[in-house]
Amino acid sequence: MRNRTYTADAEPGDTVTVAGWVHEIRDLGGIAFLILRDTTGKIQVKFEKDEMDDDLVETGLGVHRESVISVTGDVAEEPRAPTGVEVTPESLDVIAEADPQLPLDPSGKVDAELSTRLDNRTLDLRKDEVKAIFEIRAEVQRAVRDKFRDLRATEINTPKIVATGTEGGTELFPITYFGQEAFMNQSPQLFKQLMVGSGLERVFEVGPIFRAEEHNTPRHLNEATSIDFESAFIDHTEAMDVCEAVVKAAYEAVEENCQDELEALGLAEEFEAPSGEFPRLTYEEAIQRINATGELDEQLVWGDDLPTEGEKALGEDVGEHYFITDWPSEIKPFYIKDHDDDDTLSTGFDMMHPNMELVSGGQREHRFEHLVAGFEQQGLDPDAFEYYTKMFKYGMPPHAGFGLGGERLIMTMLGLENIREAVLFPRDRQRLSP
Repeated sequence: MRNRTYTADAEPGDTVTVAGWVHEIRDLGGIAFLILRDTTGKIQVKFEKDEMDDDLVETGLGVHRESVISVTGDVAEEPRAPTGVEVTPESLDVIAEADPQLPLDPSGKVDAELSTRLDNRTLDLRKDEVKAIFEIRAEVQRAVRDKFRDLRATEINTPKIVATGTEGGTELFPITYFGQEAFMNQSPQLFKQLMVGSGLERVFEVGPIFRAEEHNTPRHLNEATSIDFESAFIDHTEAMDVCEAVVKAAYEAVEENCQDELEALGLAEEFEAPSGEFPRLTYEEAIQRINATGELDEQLVWGDDLPTEGEKALGEDVGEHYFITDWPSEIKPFYIKDHDDDDTLSTGFDMMHPNMELVSGGQREHRFEHLVAGFEQQGLDPDAFEYYTKMFKYGMPPHAGFGLGGERLIMTMLGLENIREAVLFPRDRQRLSP
């Protein structure tokens, strides 16, 4: 729409055309007010019934909430108005009339169940606090991309349709690909490793991953956004340094650039970017500290994966972001390199928020013979991954990296109760549409 002015830019003395949605109408008898909302905020439109054209008043006050309208008129200062200014309309056009029966209330005066909100996401994002989540999500993705570029990483895009999975055939969505069996990719892991052996050396990707896990929890999705990094000539400790820097950069960008959004979410006063170095606990230290909390029915022993209750107990004990390092080799994927001086310990690491795991990473096995042996130890056929393994014959440098869950980062950053709140159109076991 040409010559349109955003509500936030309307200044006293201007003649403007504003356009947006009818947020609410207040009819006080001789005078009435329509609140128009656009992406930048709200503005009050004043109708003085005795001094205005009857058709204009009737159109303005008869339109349904959430209808799309445009208003042309003069802007005047009005301290009692919600934003300190108001428009006296010369004309008002109804662009798209809304049904009077709305499936949810975008004003937020009436709460709606999450399922109703997800079924009506367009309406849901008209609420300031919901829109704020996705403005922050966009800022986080901008910030992590900028940080990776500062670290001389090149952004790549890897295939999402693959012949084999990153970790074998489990937890994969099968599809038919021109008469062949194929799968939706569960991770860019193998492809980003191939790229560190190329002329790029250091790469990152922000993109979708697909996991056919039959979870139905507030922290799991079947389609998620993974923030991946991989670099030649670094080890797992340097990968952790990058991981920590990227997470801090995301928080710092939100703190600096999203104060209005944090205010809408009620977080402006308490939000604070992490400052000190993230503690690094070994796996052995982690299970000892979990056992010491007494929160689990059975004590953890070497080789156990950490249950959700254990992660929660340890998170409460640590109280900040932290790493878990030196995991048992047997419970980490084949591509994770073992320590040179102890092949029972892997160089794998997880980065944790006090509430849940955010990151999995480590140094990768770059030696061809050791890589093939790792496949066989985990019951995988190396021939099925020949496109990957053969490149390790042609000079693959030592390398390390990680994958960071994008939605989990937003969920924990903003204290959301359900990860689906951080996704526009989430995919889980029950939800395939919209």
